[in-house]
Amino acid sequence: MHAMQYELTLPAGYDMGIIRNRVARRGHLLDDWEGLGLKAYLIRERGLRGSPVNQYAPFYLWNTVDGMNAFLWGGGFQGVGDDFGRPSARQWTGLAYEEGKGSHARFALRRRQPVPDGGLLADTMEDAVGEARRLAGADGALLAAAAVDTSRWELVHFSLWAQDPPQAGGEVFEVLHLSAPGRDLLPRGRQW
Repeated sequence: MHAMQYELTLPAGYDMGIIRNRVARRGHLLDDWEGLGLKAYLIRERGLRGSPVNQYAPFYLWNTVDGMNAFLWGGGFQGVGDDFGRPSARQWTGLAYEEGKGSHARFALRRRQPVPDGGLLADTMEDAVGEARRLAGADGALLAAAAVDTSRWELVHFSLWAQDPPQAGGEVFEVLHLSAPGRDLLPRGRQW
């Protein structure tokens, strides 16, 4: 599993209805993308749920590198670059994925944190696996994942929720659409 996200931070007065309409028109285009576990079409609106910015920030969990590369180089990503300029697409290697019991994704929670210096990396990664399991087991959780970027030594915890997520730190996003053609193929549990 590979995680990926890009963020488009928009002006304070930006009409987020433009993004909502864009997702309503185009969101279905990845509903059957080969190699995609899921794409959550996410937004934050300035002043809501603690957000200081307006932002469009889709989050992906990929089953295959081929699927991710086909998206990046084969045209799927081109539309974002054409309309907003090419954003940096962050990537993380999967550590864990867990399913919850929630039925519909309304909100997402993303928490990024540095991998601490010192100690055993294996212990830190096991803690991230445990956090994914804990989040997925919480009431209203649809799923939870943990991944690591070893170029920055950064962990990312990502979860989807049927209601407002618990106060666990991190950024809360509204989910506008969920494309999940390969969600059932995402490997469960620890990924090494």
